[in-house]
Amino acid sequence: MPRRRAPHRRASRRGPFRRRATRRLAADLALLAVAAAFALPLAWVLLSAVDPGAGLRVRRVPDGLTLDNFRAVLTPDITYTPLLNSLLLCGGGTALTVGCAALAAYPLSRFPSRLNRPFLLTILFATSLPITAIMVPVYALFVRVNLIDTLQGTVFFFAASQLPFAIWLMKNFMDSVPRELEEAAWTDGASAAQSLVRIVLPLMGPGLAVVTVFSFVMMWGNFFVPFMLLLSPDRMPASVSVNDFFGNRGMVAYGQLAAFSVLYSTPVILLYVLVARRLGGGFALGGAVKG
Repeated sequence: MPRRRAPHRRASRRGPFRRRATRRLAADLALLAVAAAFALPLAWVLLSAVDPGAGLRVRRVPDGLTLDNFRAVLTPDITYTPLLNSLLLCGGGTALTVGCAALAAYPLSRFPSRLNRPFLLTILFATSLPITAIMVPVYALFVRVNLIDTLQGTVFFFAASQLPFAIWLMKNFMDSVPRELEEAAWTDGASAAQSLVRIVLPLMGPGLAVVTVFSFVMMWGNFFVPFMLLLSPDRMPASVSVNDFFGNRGMVAYGQLAAFSVLYSTPVILLYVLVARRLGGGFALGGAVKG
């Protein structure tokens, strides 16, 4: 006759499964709590933007839906000019950052040297410096070279502040591109610059997308740098003009502030949507060096 298993053995085996399920449930609840903490401010922004009586409290259903908050902020002085300034500053700074980072990361990735690691550690240390600690000498320098209150000067500083970490990221992505592809191009007569532009950069599309999005987002939300380097109101970006919605004695137009926040976030969301395919792509270069 077959032997029957003891009941206590079945119970002992069910114990680890129950503990594992309990831990998984606790982790899921914690993640839901974190997601709710992030979703609540977004819900306030979206609801307040169409709420005629918007306030600090989040209501389930507004008293009525209206677009008056958007009509109030869609003016040249409040939205159009600041957003255009932001696009010029952040777009120019991002293009300059990505271009300089690619040129700096290429020799670090393709020509090993004893100085590469100390240089990378130095620029990584530069990213940890607080921006407020260097703004006083930067402001004095910009005054001396007549770059204060200029869009091009702010673009240069944006690019310089984001360049160290962009070089670090670009170098790591560039290491993933096989060197054999460049050697084949060199055999056909291509120069190092041509191999960089026509082979390396197209193959590291996800890396370029990451560096571009990271640089643009960091510049887009920067308040302190343009607030210090720009003086004219007609040159202020949207990150600084949002401060105009906070009046004296605690009086804030919450509905208009929420509507402006929605418009202010739109370019970043559109940029992410445009490069989402690149971000999801891979290098997949294993078969390119075979044959």
